[in-house]
Amino acid sequence: MKDIVRQKIGINVDIMDMLNEQISKEAHSSSAYLAMASWCDHNGLTGSAEFLYKQSLEERDHMMKIFRFINENGGTAYSPEVSNILHDFNSLQEIFETALDQEIAITKSINNIVAKCRKVQDFASENFLQWFVHEQMEEENQFRRILEMFDLMGTDGIALKLIDERIKHGE
Repeated sequence: MKDIVRQKIGINVDIMDMLNEQISKEAHSSSAYLAMASWCDHNGLTGSAEFLYKQSLEERDHMMKIFRFINENGGTAYSPEVSNILHDFNSLQEIFETALDQEIAITKSINNIVAKCRKVQDFASENFLQWFVHEQMEEENQFRRILEMFDLMGTDGIALKLIDERIKHGE
């Protein structure tokens, strides 16, 4: 019976499985950003903390967007388990380097799903994922711009506070 139901969904079964994996990755990103925000709060970097709390919510929204897409197309979305979240960092710069690496990994994952959509001709899922392709380009760019500030301004004393303020205001 389970296989018959899976054959009647509006999206390709393999794509549904990949999207469920993506749900887990988005949940992991959301939790990782929470841990980063907590570290920033603890270390008096409130602007960066605020930014990272927003990032956490955004990743959860991404997760929910995929979750709903699967269910609305007759599939079954699975609530993810989240583990292996890094909580200890050496610097604010390390946090943003880690965040960029995380976003690059998410981009690669989305691109792999899009490629599979094309291969199996799941045009609805490919169309849905185009929003994520664009979003990931913006996310990576945002983190690259933040990391450029460390290169330009340094990482000590007042430079760190200025970077924290600029991150808060989205500059």
